[in-house]
Amino acid sequence: MGEPVSIEKSTWVQIRDYFSDVRTEMKRVTWPSRQEIYGTTVMVLITTFLFGFYFWVCDQAFMASISRILRHFLHGG
Repeated sequence: MGEPVSIEKSTWVQIRDYFSDVRTEMKRVTWPSRQEIYGTTVMVLITTFLFGFYFWVCDQAFMASISRILRHFLHGG
């Protein structure tokens, strides 16, 4: 039985084919409008600050709780 014949492309042909495929796929991309980018950026910033504030409040509450617990047990009450 014969071995399967493999035709290997040269490296340069593979690179050229890759960039050709990339160019073809990039033509299919639907790019967001400036208004969509602005809207999503604003939402990300607002959400980031809200979560940051939420975690800061939680951190302050946990820190106060742990401090009270440690003061109670370390200083006898």
